Amino acid sequence: MSGAVVMPQADVVVKRDAPRAWKAPIVMGVFTLVALLWFVLGTGPGEVAFRWSQARDAIQVPDTVLSAKALAIVATVILAVVAVVTAVLVQRRRRVSVWLYVGFAVVWLAALLGQIGQGTTLSIVLLTTGALSLATPLIYGALAGVIGERVGVANIAIEGQLLMGAFLGAVVGSITDSLWAGVLAGMIGGALVSLVLAAFSITYLVDQIIVGVVLNVLVIGITNFFFSAVLSENAEELNFPGTFPKIAIPVLSDIPVIGPTLFDQRITTYLMYVLVPVVWFVLFKTRIGLRIRAVGEHPLAADTVGINVNRTRFWTVTIAGLVAGLGGAVLTLGESNAFVREMSNGQGYIALACVILGRWHPVIAALAALMFGFARNLAVVANEAGSDIPADLIATTPYVVTLIAVAGLIGRAVAPAATGKPYAPAH
Repeated sequence: MSGAVVMPQADVVVKRDAPRAWKAPIVMGVFTLVALLWFVLGTGPGEVAFRWSQARDAIQVPDTVLSAKALAIVATVILAVVAVVTAVLVQRRRRVSVWLYVGFAVVWLAALLGQIGQGTTLSIVLLTTGALSLATPLIYGALAGVIGERVGVANIAIEGQLLMGAFLGAVVGSITDSLWAGVLAGMIGGALVSLVLAAFSITYLVDQIIVGVVLNVLVIGITNFFFSAVLSENAEELNFPGTFPKIAIPVLSDIPVIGPTLFDQRITTYLMYVLVPVVWFVLFKTRIGLRIRAVGEHPLAADTVGINVNRTRFWTVTIAGLVAGLGGAVLTLGESNAFVREMSNGQGYIALACVILGRWHPVIAALAALMFGFARNLAVVANEAGSDIPADLIATTPYVVTLIAVAGLIGRAVAPAATGKPYAPAH
């Protein structure tokens, strides 16, 4: 009798999972078709040169010059092979390695670079260094999102935390003539926004999404008002903090491509290198992290064993705000040297996309942020190179990838079970 019950359940699971499993090779097939029609048929007979070194590098690597058409053809063939291999693995119900997806993406990117750079020289170092610079604030925002959602709070207010951090970082840095004071002020600004989010969503059980959106709009209004009323008229005194200098690490910064990209950066970027593994370690290797994840997955069970759910959420979200505020300070003290109206420009929402694409894991979310940074920088490079591909179209690539991931076409992205759900203790 029990066997008769189990077998139909197993059949149902196969029927439900099979269509989902086939979505990945279907998506790969679509991208392969795009490569054929766009890259192979749309690429001219010219050459593309990839420059791996800068003039000041201690080690010089010669440029790689390729036929843009040949690169597109070879890449498309490889893409087709990977798509077929993935389809065969799915048909045989074998596990598809994540490296197949990574390899497919890298080859597709190479074909795109060949199409963009035909007839010109593309500097790989400028591509990678620019991508990392643009991705650094996103990574801080994504870490804040991971921390918040792991404890069960949907941190929609990352946009406001970044913007407040950028504003206070610029103002305090200018007044005190200290970049570190600006960084501290930016972190406090992000934490203050988080405190408001925590107070309304955790203490008063207001819908977290609504509170987050309202806070974003509120911070935009506050910073725009002070920018127009105060900063615009006193820019030299209140909105000219300066930026952290780049610090080249001896020996490591001389490694071709990797050196100038990773080891010739500002201190705020080096802090990001440290913070990503620290957040991973705390969340997954410590007792505190276990409590945070327990509160985010099953708050009632956590409460039963003596964990104060709402207090844990309150302080964890505040710490997430500190991290996001640091990312906001990077916007002004790491790159732009001044605060401008709405300079976060939707990066808080992009950080949330990185959290989903990274499956609520700090390291993978940071890699997703790097992808967004690379796409934004690639759009700039394409525009400067005079590519036939519209820069705005290139910039949409990460959003397409995110939609694919959210739709479950490449595995399933499942948020912590209690994310966005308020908790009211019974006692």
